[in-house]
Amino acid sequence: MTLVERFLKYVSFDTQSSEESGVTPSTPGQMAFAEFLKEELESLGLEEISLDEHGYLFATLPANTEKPLPAVGFIAHMDTSPDMSGKDVTPRIVENYDGKDIVLCAEENIVLSPSQFPELLDHKGEDLIVTNGKTLLGADDKAGIAEIVSAVVYLQEHPEIKHGKIRIGFNPDEEIGLGAHKFDVRQFGCEWAYTMDGGEVGELEFENFNAASAKITFKGRNVHPGYAKNKMVNSVRVANRFITLLPAHETPEHTEGYEGFFHLIGIGGDVEQTTVSYIIRDHDRTHFEDRKKQMERWVAFINGEYGEGTATLELHDQYYNMREQIEPVMHVIDVAFAAMKAVGVDPRVKAIRGGTDGAQLSFKGLPCPNIFAGGLNFHGRYEFVPVQSMEKAMNVIVKIAELIAAK
Repeated sequence: MTLVERFLKYVSFDTQSSEESGVTPSTPGQMAFAEFLKEELESLGLEEISLDEHGYLFATLPANTEKPLPAVGFIAHMDTSPDMSGKDVTPRIVENYDGKDIVLCAEENIVLSPSQFPELLDHKGEDLIVTNGKTLLGADDKAGIAEIVSAVVYLQEHPEIKHGKIRIGFNPDEEIGLGAHKFDVRQFGCEWAYTMDGGEVGELEFENFNAASAKITFKGRNVHPGYAKNKMVNSVRVANRFITLLPAHETPEHTEGYEGFFHLIGIGGDVEQTTVSYIIRDHDRTHFEDRKKQMERWVAFINGEYGEGTATLELHDQYYNMREQIEPVMHVIDVAFAAMKAVGVDPRVKAIRGGTDGAQLSFKGLPCPNIFAGGLNFHGRYEFVPVQSMEKAMNVIVKIAELIAAK
């Protein structure tokens, strides 16, 4: 299969992950896809292929040189976002994109337009793979998988390109924050790796948010509203009081770059009990710790105002900024930077306003920055990926392998 054929086959698998199942992989479609990939890697003649009961698939392209070289990995995730269906994905290729609106679904008037998504114009003249407007596409991260497999095939077909041992890792459940949790770094056996999970061409990322989750439960007291004076405590109103304590402009819709935020992601309840959920994000570790302390102070303030035990906080760290782990081994960034330049890609080093499996893997002892996979508008019906962007990502993988062997 070509790179494009491979990608189109991969997106036919429904691998939407779920936060509700409590098992790994979180959905059976991910294991079905993993088994398909395992068979494909076997047919390609790769070695040390393993697929465990949790859906983690590893394989090896052996070195083709006697020169002692570090083993390097390339990683991508098999699941797609829970935000929108990934079932019955029906992609099509818009060849030689002309810069105009792309009608995804005429019946429902769903249009991919540069007026709403100006990044489309950066890809005028290219071949865009789009959805039919009813599902997401799945370029996040099946484009990454297709690029890795296609790069391995290219290296097999061009033995004149010398390379060391290359490890491939495909994992489930990245979209629900669990992709790295059961990833066996020791078994993977690499000095470092790259996740092929970024967006626009040239993205090279080794900084991400420090992340925590916060759930605050507010307890109230319900009595007949006609006789409630000095008796009722309405937990919904208490929760609203808490929400107003947080800085109004330290939210996702008011921040960018290295600015952190508190993000209210859910609220539900009644007079007796209300729960609100937040995610806390900041690139700076000190600011991140301060944000968690602020959350604790606001909860204490509510308890001081309404009585001890009114508000209860559950606070959990989720992941940390991988920069702490990458800075001591910056040569892994230098190699990726040089590879991009060598294949005509302008590197764009930027901080991720989010997280990747690579962040958690870096703290498990596998330095793992993130490289572009080429897709855009992830997690929804307007997702698309230029064919040329996927080709460039594949070329970067090949060049990284080549440059490591040339050192």
